Amino acid sequence: MPDSLHPADDPNPASLPAAEAVLNALPLPVLTIGPDERILRVNHAAELFFDASARLMLRGRLRDIIPFSSPIIALVAEVRRRRSSVSEYRVELVQPRSGTERSVDVFATPLRDEDDSVVLMLQERTIADKMNRQLTHRGAARSMIALGAMLAHEIKNPLAGIRGAAQLLEQERDDEDRLLTRLICDESDRIVRIVERMELFGDERPVERGPVNVHGVLDQVKRSAQSGFARHIRFIENYDPSLPPVLGNRDQLIQVILNLVKNAAEAIGTDTVEGEITLSTAFRTGLRLQIPGSRERVSLPIEVAVRDNGPGIPPDMLSDLFDPFVTTKAQGSGLGLALVAKIVGDHGGIVECDPVPRRTAFRILLPMSSARDGRESAAER
Repeated sequence: MPDSLHPADDPNPASLPAAEAVLNALPLPVLTIGPDERILRVNHAAELFFDASARLMLRGRLRDIIPFSSPIIALVAEVRRRRSSVSEYRVELVQPRSGTERSVDVFATPLRDEDDSVVLMLQERTIADKMNRQLTHRGAARSMIALGAMLAHEIKNPLAGIRGAAQLLEQERDDEDRLLTRLICDESDRIVRIVERMELFGDERPVERGPVNVHGVLDQVKRSAQSGFARHIRFIENYDPSLPPVLGNRDQLIQVILNLVKNAAEAIGTDTVEGEITLSTAFRTGLRLQIPGSRERVSLPIEVAVRDNGPGIPPDMLSDLFDPFVTTKAQGSGLGLALVAKIVGDHGGIVECDPVPRRTAFRILLPMSSARDGRESAAER
């Protein structure tokens, strides 16, 4: 019998496989709570949400995965008392196992009239809220970029000198050193291209985009970081090898990831012995978001994450994290994450921060590139 179902809950055992299929097909966490607060059923989405297996959750009670003081406990009791459905929005939920705090909408309904079982469905608000916040902040980020455009020509001149010096060194070095001089030249050229595009950002003309191998982007960022500011940090790679190309601009995506990796390295600090940065990719099906002010729904199946084991981000800064001039660093300008939010937003994606004690994770969700023959893939429809 599957872990996610309890045979005593259904008078017709033959219906269990079908019920399991329907339950597990739902993208939102769903739990059935018995009269004694024991967890009777969970679906796959609930296992992912609470970071626990169905077998483990079915051994426990609701208070094992939700704090006793949570409004959700009172919500379940109210459903039993009223014998009708009850909903509550923007409930702050702290998970006892991980300490992670999430904002969720809670929907609760009685399962049957003859007993006190209650069905709970949770909908996390993180993605929707952060997407709206990023759209609000995008105008401020554009103002910051306009300021940077005034300095563009001043940046190009020293970069030309750096590139010329690297080319001279390349002629006199062995193969191993040539990799570093070539990296200097490539990064100098990339910065020049970025500066040139910054001069054009004000007119809102679209940036050229096409299929981009995000793993190639991550590899280049990793090489750059390990050759400089993150040479003392261990990198961990957790990639999905079957990931399709991203629809984006390679230089801009490098700029985004490099910014997040640099922030992670600075958060870890130079004195940390066991500093780690984890780069990961994944394919997430079923995530479709409606663009505010439009009927268009965007599919964002490609996830790129940068995680570090630094001290984390103060909770009071999370709501304004992507605003310009907001920073946790004494010498920081507070412009990096604002630029990240703008570039990701211009790609049609979203970026979010998932902080937990002693760890910080930035996740980017992006659209995938169309098939070579121009048709949309199944994930984009």
